[in-house]
Amino acid sequence: MSEKSPFPVIQTPRFLLRQIVATDLPRIFSGMSDPRVTEYYGISYETLELTQAQLDWFELIYETGTGIWWGICHRDAPQDLIGTCGINEWEQDDHCAETGFWIFPEYWGKGVMMECLSAMLDYCFSVLGLHRMQSMVEPDNPASWKLIEKLGFQLEGILRECERKDDRYVDLKCYSLLAREWRSRSRS
Repeated sequence: MSEKSPFPVIQTPRFLLRQIVATDLPRIFSGMSDPRVTEYYGISYETLELTQAQLDWFELIYETGTGIWWGICHRDAPQDLIGTCGINEWEQDDHCAETGFWIFPEYWGKGVMMECLSAMLDYCFSVLGLHRMQSMVEPDNPASWKLIEKLGFQLEGILRECERKDDRYVDLKCYSLLAREWRSRSRS
């Protein structure tokens, strides 16, 4: 992505996916320090100052063309971040990327991520020209893997003890969704 390109803003009926900015730092810290949010996320921060690394990463992957992460807000309150979603590990030559997301617990079970990820997938497959989207989810996190299964992701397999977390090894369920699968779901 070029710095001169405007950051892509995505609108859904209820939400706005917009660039994460410096004023979002306290909300990012609030989410990334909440054990309910980070239990299966893999990243957490203990101070506001350390959380700046996450904002720096969002900016770096966008500038280098290896990812895009959006802040999720209600359309009528674009300054109030309620979660994030995005892509990273974007291999532009291979047209594939990995997706991730988190949202504050008070918004769990309200269809927020279904709506936002659907819009994000539309954008990634139609505008960015991605061919394959991947998602890695811990087996103990049914809320996330059930969500991506509803979105049409297919389980490819389990990567056994592939990640170290809290002094233990954890498995990851590897899911993928191809552009043609997404387009055929969107047409039905």
